[in-house]
Order: sequence, then C-alpha cells, then structure tokens
Amino acid sequence: MRAQYDNMTFDHRFKLDGDFLGDEDGSEIISVIADSDFEDDSTGNYPENLPLLPLRNTVLFPGVVFPVTVGRDKSIKLIQDAYKGDKTIGVIAQKDQSIEDPTAQDLYSTGTLAHILKMLKMPDGNITVIIQGKRKFTLKNITDEDPYFRGNIEPFTDSKAAKGEETNATIDSIRELASKIVEISPNIPTEANFALKNINSPNFLVNFISSNLNVSLDEKQELLELSNFKKKANRVLFFLDKELQMLELKNKIHTKVKVDLDQQQKEYFLQQQIRAIQEELGQDSPDKEIEVLRAKGKKKKWNKTVAKAFNKELDRLMRMNPATPDYSVSLNYVELLLELPWAEFSKDNFDLKRARKVLDADHFGLEKVKERILEYLAVLKLKGDMKSPILCLYGPPGVGKTSLGKSIAKAMGREYVRMSLGGLHDESELRGHRKTYIGAMPGRIIQSLKKAGKSNPIFVLDEIDKIGNDFRGDPSSALLEILDPEQNNAFHDNYVDLDYDLSNVLFIATANRLDTIQPALRDRMEIIDITGYTVEEKIGIAKKHLLPKQKKEHGLKSKDLRMSDKVIEKVVDEYTRESGVRTLDKRLAKICRWQAKELVYGNETKPTISLADAEQILGKDKIEKDLYETNEVAGVVTGLAWTSVGGDILFVETSLTKGKGKITLTGQLGDVMKESAINANTWLKANAHTYGINHLIFDQYDIHIHFPAGAVPKDGPSAGITILTALASIITQRKVKNRLAMTGEITLRGKVLPVGGIKEKILAAKRAGIKEIIMSKANRKDIEDINPSYISNLKFHFVDQMSEVLDHALTKQKVKNAKTWEVVIPKENS
Repeated sequence: MRAQYDNMTFDHRFKLDGDFLGDEDGSEIISVIADSDFEDDSTGNYPENLPLLPLRNTVLFPGVVFPVTVGRDKSIKLIQDAYKGDKTIGVIAQKDQSIEDPTAQDLYSTGTLAHILKMLKMPDGNITVIIQGKRKFTLKNITDEDPYFRGNIEPFTDSKAAKGEETNATIDSIRELASKIVEISPNIPTEANFALKNINSPNFLVNFISSNLNVSLDEKQELLELSNFKKKANRVLFFLDKELQMLELKNKIHTKVKVDLDQQQKEYFLQQQIRAIQEELGQDSPDKEIEVLRAKGKKKKWNKTVAKAFNKELDRLMRMNPATPDYSVSLNYVELLLELPWAEFSKDNFDLKRARKVLDADHFGLEKVKERILEYLAVLKLKGDMKSPILCLYGPPGVGKTSLGKSIAKAMGREYVRMSLGGLHDESELRGHRKTYIGAMPGRIIQSLKKAGKSNPIFVLDEIDKIGNDFRGDPSSALLEILDPEQNNAFHDNYVDLDYDLSNVLFIATANRLDTIQPALRDRMEIIDITGYTVEEKIGIAKKHLLPKQKKEHGLKSKDLRMSDKVIEKVVDEYTRESGVRTLDKRLAKICRWQAKELVYGNETKPTISLADAEQILGKDKIEKDLYETNEVAGVVTGLAWTSVGGDILFVETSLTKGKGKITLTGQLGDVMKESAINANTWLKANAHTYGINHLIFDQYDIHIHFPAGAVPKDGPSAGITILTALASIITQRKVKNRLAMTGEITLRGKVLPVGGIKEKILAAKRAGIKEIIMSKANRKDIEDINPSYISNLKFHFVDQMSEVLDHALTKQKVKNAKTWEVVIPKENS
C-alpha cells in the first residue's frame, strides 16, 4: 500500500492529462475516507451523457476520496463547468500514461462516476479539486472531444459481499495484511490503521485498499473491472500478500547491509546528546561521575599503591567511550575499590567479663574455645596490635561449632561473616577471576569483606574438611595463603590485583574430620577439639537454650509447657543418638507442636509433660542402644568405639575350631583393625607359656574373630587390647571381669598406645552400664578434661603393657562348661 490521507492537506501533486496525481514521480497517492458507511449503489440514477476526466496514473474506485490538481486548459474548463452545474463527472483512466493528449482510443472503457466535493484555485493557476467516487460505469461511445471529452455511459453493476464465514474470514485477512503493511512500511503514517479499523462496509474496504495498492495501473484497472466481490477480494488479498513479502524482504536486506560503523557513529552522537541533556538538567554526566568517584577516593584510608591504581583506572575511564563494554568493566572495578573497607576496623570490646557472659549465654560448655577467645582479647588489649589466630573447631556434627562464630563476633563487637566451603572445587571461588574474562568477579573472600564493611570481621570458614578439588584447581592450596599469618597481610585477589591485608581477620574454621584436611593447611591452624556433650550437658542445653527457643517459635508461653530433667533425659537417652543436640532439638520441637495443637483444640492438657506423655508424643520408635552383656561366655569382650555421632560400645566375639591355625576376621573391618587382630594373635602366641597356653593350639585350631553389626564398616587401632583379651579368654576359658570395657592400640612389643575420642567412649560406656574401663596411661590427660561429677561412678585402669591388660581383665575363675583344647604332639617332639 502506498496511498494515505494526510489530514486533508493536499501538498501532494496529481497529474491529469499530463498533470501528476501524487508526487512528481507518481509514487504516493493521497486518499481520504468520506463516509465509512459507504455502499456501492450501482442501481442509482445514471446520467446518459456526462463529461469525462482522464487520469493517467491512477484509478478512482467507488467511495474513495482524493484531491486532484489539474493544470491543462481542457481539464480546467471541465472542472469549472461541472462545478457550476451538478458537480458530477466521469473519471476514467488512460491506457498509456506517456501520452500527453489522449484520444478516445487511449481511454479504458470502464470508469467511475464521481462527485466534486470542493474546488480550490492555486496561486500558480492550477486548480485542485476533491472528488469522491460514486458508482462504476461502462463507456459506450465518445460524443465530444472539444472543449473536453463527453460520452454516453451505461451502469456497471457490482455484486455485493455475501454474508457468511468465508466472507468474514476474507475481510479479516485483508484488514490484517493491510495493517501489517502499514506497520512495516516507513512511508505510510500509522494513522492509516485508524482508517482501516473504521471501515465497516466490505465493498468499500476492498475499494479503498485497491485504490492504495502499490501495483501497476493495468492491475488496478483489472480490479475496477471485476464485478464479482469474491474474485475481487481474493485478488486484493493476493496483491497485499505479495506486497507484504516484498516489504519484509527489503527490511531484511536493509538490516543486513548496515555497517557497524553506522551503529558506532549513532551511539557516539547519542552519547554526546545524552551528556548535553544531562548537563542542561543538572544531572551528572559520565565525566562528572568520574570526578565524584575521584573525590570519594581521596577520603579513603588506603596506601599509595592502591591510590595510584585507583587514579590510573579513573584516568583510563576519562579517555574511554561510555558506550564500549570495557567502560562498564572499569567502572565496576573502581566502584569495588571504593566499597572495600581498606584499613577500616571495628572497635573491639575488651570487657572480658562481658565477653564471657555473652559466650556463656549463647553456648553451654565449650570451655576451651571460650578460654582461647578471652586470651586473644586480653593480649590484644595489652599489646594493642596482634595477628589474629587461625582457629579450627574440630568435632562431631551438632555441637555448635558454626553458631559459635556468631557468638564470638557478638562478644568482641565485630562484624560476622560466614562462608561455606563444603563442595567448593574451584580455586577462583576464593581468589576471583582476572578482569580480562567476561563476567569476571572478585573471590568470595573479597566479596565477604565488602559485605562486612570492616577489615577485621569474624570470618567463619565452615566445613573446611569437605573442600573438593578437580581439574579447575585445588582450593585448599589457595587457603594456605589466606590462613597463614605470615602471608595473609598481602592477600592477592586476581580481580582486585592489589594486595589486601587479612591479618586482622579472625578466621574460625570448622571441621568434622581432620584426616581429609591437607597436612600443610592443618599445620597452619590451631586445632581445638570440641567433644560431644554428656547426657547431663544435653539436659542443661535443652533447659537453657533449646526448649525456650522452641517455645518461642511455636507461640507457647512459659506456663504452657514444662519438662522435668527426667523427661528430658528420657528424650536424650531413648530418642537421640548423637554427640550434638540437633536431633534433640527436633524431638523437643515435636513435643512443642503437640502441645500447641492440644491448646488450639481446646483440650484439657497439663502444662507439665510426663514420661508417659513423652513416649506417647514421640512414639515407640526408640533408638536401641547396645548394653553390657554377661561375662558367662568365654571369648566375648566389650570394647569402646568412636563414631561420627559419638561414642559406642563394641563387642568382640571369638571362637576356636579344629583346623590348621588360620585366622578369620568378619564384621566389615578395615585394614588397620585386621592388622590389630594379627598383632594380638602374634603377641599372645609369643607369650603363650606365661599364661599356661599350649603353643600348639595356634597351629591346630582355626581362630574366628567377629565384630557384630556386620553392615557397619569398622576400622581403627583402638580395638587392639579388646581383641587380645578376647583371644586370651577363649583359649584359657577364663571369665572376663564383670562390667568391664577397654580401648587401646597394641604393638608387637606389648606396649599399649593411646587412642582418641576418649570422652565420647567414656560416655558410651556409662550409658551401657559399664563400671570399669581399661585404657593407656597416656590417655589419663583426657580424663582430667571431663567434669569429675560425670564420671564419679566409673573406675579407670591405666596401663602401659599388654600383660597389665590381661591381669586386670581376666579373672582366675573359668566359665561354666569350660572347654579343653586337645592338641596332637608331633612324633619328632614326643
């Protein structure tokens, strides 16, 4: 489509009999709508003879209104005479547009009856008239050619649009394609869509669009001569579809041939305009923004190296086009430098009594950690400056390692930052990426300091034992610099590319295991062992911390729920199996939920939870714990083991069968435990005469050593003396002392070596009903760290030699129905 109405302004020139209709090249036609309710009245009155106005570059359709500028004498005479009369003329197109003075043979036989709406005389002598097509006619013959054409005509009847779905679909398609052409074409104003939407008559819509189609004169005349509406509408649809495809192809080609230089020039001019607009509005232009950044930099407490790098980057920004990608990269970099807390520190609170009070209020026990923090505060107060220690809190899950960092920050008056290292496998997560990479960011250390806003926060490195490594690097090696007090005063982040002082940061790492931490990294940290809680400690934690917290979270008041120590002890002992208190917290939450539900229901409930209530709420699904078994069976000894959820007791069972001296070990044992069994057997065989054992038993009987709970993997050296005692008991058939347990590593020389996890093991022994415990003398120091009231009813035997173990463990009394091991003496020795 190329024809438009232009708010009734007729600046466009048309040519009639040599005068153009539209622009000088005839490329744009102006059409306006006079009546949107037009219906082609082919049955109206037709004059028999009327003046004929030839048009050489367009076709007038019924209902369409457009201005025509005429300049030739014949045309002017015709318009003047018709305007004085009934204003009715016949408009007919000429076949050859190049003919200046057409004859009767140069005119088409089908034209349009038109009515002159208005006539305007122009200063140049030409006349502009606004005409509207009315009805079509067929030219029978030309009667006069002077002073202008006149001819006899007869009606040309058009069929009207049939009502139905097909017609509606065709009209909708025509309207939709025309609207798309209006939107895509740069030469058609969007007001044309308004015209299309307001045409209600199907016949007039087809005529209007036919008049404005960008097709040849012959094709337009073809449309005018079609009397069947369906054929005419389908032909218009064909032309519209073709024109839309051409426009889309032109736009596609135009987009492809655009050069990048044009875009850059456009962006440059736009940026210059934006700067001018910003200056006029009093807003900050990019240059002014850089000066604001420079002023902020002067207020920072950074060293000369950082200040030089900052100003250098700002100078680089001044020379850059703000539209380039590097501009935003540099701007982000200088903004990061400004946001980092260079030499900005929190003021420490040196009130040790207050600090102790805060730590005690938040955590029960954990005396070693609390003392270490108070020592650090004391030295810092005396010296005024001290490198922060690198602490590693090592212990089982749920004992409060992570939350302790927040309490320390609160006690010292510092900011608190936590970073989880679990599953971290990319070194760049810690050190950042270089700015040259797309999407580069600083490492999490620098980001955390930016978030904290101070250079001396409490920085918790959670789960440091669970760092991974792969082809992208080893993060634990990157931590060597971060956690080394001799190096971290000049930590280098790849993104910042400047040294940052981390020596004032108090790093606190947490770990469940030490064996998975890189030795060099472990050597840089001060390991503080946080053991599991005793039952008494768990009761205290539940009363002081967990229960009040759960009451608050469940909307219960103090009077709504009360629990005695006995009930809490039952929950701890029968429904939890852990070193920490996470499961205990969940069990108490379940009791609170039950009580809240009863209160909402309006049931009569007692605020005090009894033992029976606890069992009803928590159910019968209790945790079965191993209890001490009788000593009536030879070869069964109780050992002590450490697990990830705390201590436990472990039974060692042995039996002898006729064979060739083979040793069988079962119970899913690790290599270390298997070697302990071999060591125990070898030592007992070497010292057989001391205990009245015939050494031939070891050659003529097979020994089977079994550790129950076969589905649970077991390893470690601490079962050495337990295996030895079991072997000595089965061979000698002597009873093991009643309610006795033991733990310790053995050597071939008969030494008993110390083992770990002593506190957890002792608590497990106490829960199982053990009264006496044998362990290495070197473990005596571990006993001294335990509150004496917790172990007052336990008796300890500290030994140095394996012979001492057997002296304490085996009684003189043999078991009931003791077996006698018969041996065959070799002939050569008889």
